[in-house]
Amino acid sequence: TSPSPRLLAAGMGPHSWLPLFMQLALLGPQWALHFYKVKVFVVPHSHMDVGWLHTVQESMQVYVPDVYNSVVEALTRGKRRRFIAVEQEYFRLWWDGFASAKRKQQVRQLLAEQRLEFVLGGQVMHDEAVTHFDDQILQLTEGHGFLYETFGIRPQFSWQVDPFGASATTPTLLALAGFNGHIISRIDYDLKDAMQHAQGLQFVWRGSRSLEARQEIFTHVLDQYSYCSDGFMWNGSPRFPDRPFDMDYSAVEMPVSQDSMNHYVLNLVDNVNKRAAWFRTQHVLWPWGCDRQFFNASQQFANMDRLMDHINKHTPELGISMQYATLAEYFQAVFAQDVSWQVRDHRDFLPYSSAPEQTWTGFYTSQSGLKRLARRASALLYAGESLFTRYMLSAAHRFLDPAWALTQLQQLRWAVSEVQHHDGITGTHILAVRDMFVEHLTAGMAGVRKLMDSIAQDMPLTHSGPEPGGHVAMVYNPLAWTVTTVITLTVSFPEVSVTDESGRPVLAQVQDSKETPSAYDLHVLTTIPGLSYQHYIIRPIRKAREDSQEAAATVPSTIQFGLKLRRQDGQVGRNLVPVKNGCYTVFLDKDTNLMHSIWERQSNRTVRMSQEFLAYRSVYGYEEAVTSDNYLFTPNGTAEPAWAAVRMEVVEGQLLSEIRQYFYRQANDSDHTYAIYSRLAHGPQDSAGELLCHRIEQEYRVGPLELNHEVVLRTSTSLNTGLVLYSDNNGYQMQRRTYRHDRNNSVSLNYYPMAQSAFIQDGGSRLVLLSEQAHGVSSQGNGQVEVMLHRRLWNKLEWTLQYNLTHDVTSVVRPVLWLLLGPRTLTTGLRQRSGLELQHRPVVLFRELGGTVQNGPGPRKQEPVTLPPSLHLQILSIPGWKYSSNHTVHLKNLQKGHYRRAKADFRRVLLRLHHLYEAGEHQALSRPVTLNLQSVLRGLGSVVAVEERSLTGTWDVNSLHRWSWKTEDGHHHRGSSRRPLPPLRGPNVTIHPKEIRTFFIHFQEQ
Repeated sequence: TSPSPRLLAAGMGPHSWLPLFMQLALLGPQWALHFYKVKVFVVPHSHMDVGWLHTVQESMQVYVPDVYNSVVEALTRGKRRRFIAVEQEYFRLWWDGFASAKRKQQVRQLLAEQRLEFVLGGQVMHDEAVTHFDDQILQLTEGHGFLYETFGIRPQFSWQVDPFGASATTPTLLALAGFNGHIISRIDYDLKDAMQHAQGLQFVWRGSRSLEARQEIFTHVLDQYSYCSDGFMWNGSPRFPDRPFDMDYSAVEMPVSQDSMNHYVLNLVDNVNKRAAWFRTQHVLWPWGCDRQFFNASQQFANMDRLMDHINKHTPELGISMQYATLAEYFQAVFAQDVSWQVRDHRDFLPYSSAPEQTWTGFYTSQSGLKRLARRASALLYAGESLFTRYMLSAAHRFLDPAWALTQLQQLRWAVSEVQHHDGITGTHILAVRDMFVEHLTAGMAGVRKLMDSIAQDMPLTHSGPEPGGHVAMVYNPLAWTVTTVITLTVSFPEVSVTDESGRPVLAQVQDSKETPSAYDLHVLTTIPGLSYQHYIIRPIRKAREDSQEAAATVPSTIQFGLKLRRQDGQVGRNLVPVKNGCYTVFLDKDTNLMHSIWERQSNRTVRMSQEFLAYRSVYGYEEAVTSDNYLFTPNGTAEPAWAAVRMEVVEGQLLSEIRQYFYRQANDSDHTYAIYSRLAHGPQDSAGELLCHRIEQEYRVGPLELNHEVVLRTSTSLNTGLVLYSDNNGYQMQRRTYRHDRNNSVSLNYYPMAQSAFIQDGGSRLVLLSEQAHGVSSQGNGQVEVMLHRRLWNKLEWTLQYNLTHDVTSVVRPVLWLLLGPRTLTTGLRQRSGLELQHRPVVLFRELGGTVQNGPGPRKQEPVTLPPSLHLQILSIPGWKYSSNHTVHLKNLQKGHYRRAKADFRRVLLRLHHLYEAGEHQALSRPVTLNLQSVLRGLGSVVAVEERSLTGTWDVNSLHRWSWKTEDGHHHRGSSRRPLPPLRGPNVTIHPKEIRTFFIHFQEQ
């Protein structure tokens, strides 16, 4: 959400003395053109941000319960009234903690009468730029599961009216969830203006280039008035204690009366007829509401009732009729029209600009620390879900209460869902709200870690060596393929032995910590099958035992290079130092302490490549200036080097080599402000080590920053890229970004969100960046790619100062990128799985070792879960839902009240599979994949039934029949919920490129 000017005057206007119909005539031919047959669908709503200027707790205390209580009461009193509800986090909190039995019964009645409608239905209205599609699905699944379990309803229309730009991934996911219509609003101001004049605000969107018409969705872009109906608010704004009064939403309009009627009619008819000219049918969607509205719904509806009655009484003269409507009623009316709609392909609406020189690309990086925490919480949840599922499907559970375990998972599900809000992970909120998100995420993560630790306690060791002491690390691989990687632990002793569960030595390397002087980094090479774990015993080596046969972790050698000042003369490349593994040789320039080039084995090509930190400076931010803030990126010129000197050291070891570069803001600074730590692993030289070999792992240290600086890592290469960048939509698909020239705004306009990956390429090589979290990414020059890592901003704008909505962040951030370099064929095959290995690294559960374990029961037999290389196990979890999979049975149970006695089903598992490749992207990996689910999952238990479901699990796909919208290209099979295949019979399933298929797997009781 952002401040917006009022769009209609609140006063009576200069012509208020004229008779009403003379005033209407002054509106000119545009009014006359639509003087007849315009039907206005008034959709009442309240936009309730799940954290922006106020925390969730504050909003629940001040106004949210009043919205639901007064809306339900107002709808009950007026049969023609309607309302749409969006954010399920707020509704669930009200339902569970505030709603009386009477209110709950009224809600059920309103839903049965289809006068109250849940739209979108997720926990939040999620952001579409910096969220990962896994987390979009999660927050939708949580909201949809609550609604279906509680009411037996399934949302079918979206309401994504406030996210800052629109991704092509979201419409694809909504189609997979069974939706029939999609509403967005914030797209480029100039593009929206052009679409309005071309009557192009409604279209059929095919968001996936591979799924195309099979998962298309009818999309409506709100016109320039967006989702607010300024001038028609009769309940003012809620008052928050100890916070400034919200000027943008504070006005209380004069009541609708005989004296004010002409004023309201004139304004409304003018507004409606402008809108009617922008659409192809005479049905006008008129959102009625705005931020934090309808907390006094009776007053709102009483005034609108009077206005609506007057207009409908004079429809022949005014040319419009009005009715309250849900989105379902509006879309049904449009669907009934005999219109062939334009088709939009997989292009997105990013970035978003609200005005010239106001491009919303700063939030791609704002609150970088929160972005990292949110993604790590999501990854921990992913691992915890599958570990708990595997554990519950096995034999006895000695240490675990399943109900307690579900509570821990549920807490983190809700926290990860909550932060996907479009003012959450975006960083566009006040500091108190940031603290709320952090508190909820860290508490949820602590609960899931406690759960995973409890499971680890129930997996005993068969052997721990002849002596007590040391630690045991249980390392769990949550991916459904065998992972070979290097895990890193922090230990307090420099000499250490690492053995596996059977006492065999394991290749490990110990070295001084790159950040903590008194600690050591212990690197351990591990190979773990899919959804399996390994135990490692870690002990300090006592020097007094000279006869010890313990195999010590190797100690690398370190070469240090003195401080080098930033050079201006361009004399480089005369003294190079190679650092290599089996796939790459990185050449470092001793004269600059910077990277010089990289040689890649498969192509036998050397690519010039250097990296450095640069800073954009923002204008200071007086009232009249456009300035960088939490939302906007408005640099004052091009980026300049943010460092004056750099020091380097190279750590060469048997397991891995590490390059450490420390950048100093000033040459005489005692502490560095920036750092790059680059790692090349020396793993096995076979297919098992392919992903590990073909990446350069980089971690950065950035900060604290100077005020009004935005710092980027720029990688400059010799690739002839033609200023073309490829960046991802939410980790699901890639978008081609060509450079856009603008006289005043080229830098910001060419920034894009990188949720997980980006790349640049020429005819011979591709450089891929894989990210652990969201960043802004851009190509500002040929062969260049830059990633914004951190921002620190402050301005004097009244709005930001009033709410402390600033970004004066003094933190140090440590983002992670992995670099892949090689021919397109090589990187195409590796990018997706490498990105997942970064996203879902093995989880290490560390505990003290109590002593020798002899003749123990032995660890449970692990049978790995392994999918073909083009498929990803997107989720494996026990949701704990209590509803029947049979929709008819579930509705009967709700009617009889049986849901109150229902128990969680621990044998029903939610399984979601994702084909990683686009059609035609890779010669082998883009093919459809057929697999037998019983066979794949036999390591978990005996499968007794398989049901295919919609994306969020609430529909049986065989009963899901989405609307088929007519299109100008006459494409067939429109709107099908999936590829037209026979109903699923048995465990065999074929997954086509980019498909996401969701199943309920029922396992036999042990």
